[in-house]
Amino acid sequence: MTAIPPLAVIALLALVAAALVFVGIMLLRLQRRPSEAETRAQALAAERDRLAAELDQTRARGREDGEQLGALRAAAASHAQLVDEHAVLRTRFETVRSELETERVARGAAAAELADRSAQLETMRARMQTLETELSRVQSEHAQASAHLTHAEKARTQMQQFVDEAQARLSDAFAQLAGKAFEERGAVFEKNIRHATVQSKADIETLLKPFAEQLGEFRQRVDTLYGEEAKERATLVGALGELRTLNQDMAAQAAALTKALKGNAKVRGDWGELMLESVLRGSGLEDGVHYERQKQVVGEDGRSHRPDIVVRLPGDRCVVVDSKVNLVAWEQAMNADDIDAHHEAMHRHAIALRQHVRELADKQYPKLFGESALDVTVAFIPIEGALSGALGTDGSLQTYAFERRIVFASPNTLMALLRVVDGLWTRERIQKQAEEINKAGGLLLDALGAFLEDFEKIGARLRAADDTFSAAKRRLIDSKMAVIPRAKRLVSLGVKPKGKLPELLAPDADTEIEAFGQNLLKQVTTSTPGDRDAE
Repeated sequence: MTAIPPLAVIALLALVAAALVFVGIMLLRLQRRPSEAETRAQALAAERDRLAAELDQTRARGREDGEQLGALRAAAASHAQLVDEHAVLRTRFETVRSELETERVARGAAAAELADRSAQLETMRARMQTLETELSRVQSEHAQASAHLTHAEKARTQMQQFVDEAQARLSDAFAQLAGKAFEERGAVFEKNIRHATVQSKADIETLLKPFAEQLGEFRQRVDTLYGEEAKERATLVGALGELRTLNQDMAAQAAALTKALKGNAKVRGDWGELMLESVLRGSGLEDGVHYERQKQVVGEDGRSHRPDIVVRLPGDRCVVVDSKVNLVAWEQAMNADDIDAHHEAMHRHAIALRQHVRELADKQYPKLFGESALDVTVAFIPIEGALSGALGTDGSLQTYAFERRIVFASPNTLMALLRVVDGLWTRERIQKQAEEINKAGGLLLDALGAFLEDFEKIGARLRAADDTFSAAKRRLIDSKMAVIPRAKRLVSLGVKPKGKLPELLAPDADTEIEAFGQNLLKQVTTSTPGDRDAE
């Protein structure tokens, strides 16, 4: 039911009263008119009764609205109390959630790092197996090519020996039968054969030399990659031990330097930078290679800024890390005698850390370093308890920092973050080496293809030389103007060389019979008269 405002009730009552007055006046007038007055009086009486009933209903509604208004006021008071309790519970919830989120991020980073390392090892192992298979295949092809080359060299040597023997056998006959012209042609032919042989051998050596050099370079790169994989595996195995040792050392250093950190701001700053650099070195990063200290950068207003650390990332990216060591209030909270003093000191510690976030955001380091910088700045707090205590005291502190692009990092979380950065650098280095190996393998295959093409050319030249030799032999033996048959004819007629008669010029059976007849005829025709008388 809709509540009627009190002013509306009063106005309605006034209206009803005015209506009653009007009805009374009309009744007085009607009393003067006996006939019409009675009728109007009855109508006015009915109207009065109706208005009186409405007035009673209006009063009843007013009472109900008052009761509802009281109930609403009580509900509003109860709601305000519930809102206050909800705010307190929400603050506690945000504190617990912040602590859980910090722990979850740290565990997630460690798990992600281990998973990434495992994936890298599996990828490298698979790559090594692929490279070993490729190397075995290339070595097999090289062995086959060497065998083919040895066979070709042997065939060339045999052919050269055969050519030399043939030239030795034919040299005397050619000198006697063909004369100087044939000797010059034979010398030219021998020169061409020797030149082709020497040139082929030089070409083979020229082709094999870069092939052998590239194969040696390929083997060296594979050995280097094996060594780096073993080194990375050893580094990964010792990472957890180094992390544990580093945390213990940092805890000991924190306890030893507590007194020095209370008063001197310069000592606090130097100690914070020392702790930050210790975490960087423990993560496997190198100064001047993976990060820079106190790098100067000038803003648009001309002011010079020097962030503590600028960590380089693959792809020409970077992220700024700033160390904050304002731990006076935190130390007072740790040494407080009662709970109130502890809470008051922790509150001041959270306020100081919030002020540091504001100052760090005002420096706008990502804007100073341009597009190469990540859009966040890491605020390094060297003591785990100081950071978790501030976040537990001020539940909105982390959200306040996120809104201003500031990320808190303790030694453990920063170590995990930097391990990821080191893994990114390792992955990029392995990728570059794989690309170089792939490029070297492509060049090796190109050189092998060129060698095989030249090897085919050598075979074609050797076959051409064999064809030329066969053609020359046919011209010497089988053609109409062949010299060998004429030389055999001369031998059959009794012409003898000074040296041993070559087998190629030995007469066959028919030639021997013809030679016997010719010798007999010669003896008959050349005999003297005295000899005939004696007979």
